[in-house]
Amino acid sequence: MPRLRVIFALLAALPALSGRSRAAPALALGDGEALTYHVSWVIIPGAGLIKVAAKAVRDPQGRAQMRIVTTTSTRGLAWLILPFKAQAESLYDAATGRLLWLGETSDTRSRKAADTVTFDYARRQAQFTASLPPEPARILPLPPGDPTDLITCLLLARTWNLQPGQARDALVLFGDEFYELTIHAVAQEEITTNLGTFQTVLLEPRMEKTPPKGMFKRGSTVKVWISQDERRLPVRFQVSFNFGSGLATLADYHPPVAAK
Repeated sequence: MPRLRVIFALLAALPALSGRSRAAPALALGDGEALTYHVSWVIIPGAGLIKVAAKAVRDPQGRAQMRIVTTTSTRGLAWLILPFKAQAESLYDAATGRLLWLGETSDTRSRKAADTVTFDYARRQAQFTASLPPEPARILPLPPGDPTDLITCLLLARTWNLQPGQARDALVLFGDEFYELTIHAVAQEEITTNLGTFQTVLLEPRMEKTPPKGMFKRGSTVKVWISQDERRLPVRFQVSFNFGSGLATLADYHPPVAAK
């Protein structure tokens, strides 16, 4: 079931909402904040689970950082059809909001992968290293902006307070490629989940600044619904392809330590 694997790989990359403000640093999550999503795919409800959690840490020099860890896995019938699990870990500088390091691993029935990316903003480059399967390290030129992975970008969008008709640019890393996206606020919608009913703004990333590539070239779409209360929760994600879509719905939420 390669199509199912693609959907879960994309939902895993939606880790671990860079489209951050260049004027003021912002972080997608607060210390101790955690979100759990139930994933469904076409006719398979409860197909998987996504967990995103943040923790304040310090590097060996004592500088404050934020670690965001995202785990994704299939379960139930989907696990029988396609066992899949993935983890993404990212480190952000708490003072600047910049992504410093990103590591990703994934494991399916037939393929295992692991890679890391280290960012050098002074040289405007990143070093991509694939350890599984092993490949020589490669230097990736950094386009303008501060990069992040897609899910952290969409989580970060909760801090922008975009309203329908507004948009904001973002730089997102997929594997070893950078995507220059524009996040559009499309509409206001009411979303009901097990956690309640939310008034939300629907956001949709589009590739407009450069020729579309990858999933965007093939007509696939990504959507996120951000609640309009004080928590600005991303209550739902959706990745759609021409053969179906994966839907991740917020099932559990723990606020930051400060909020508690």
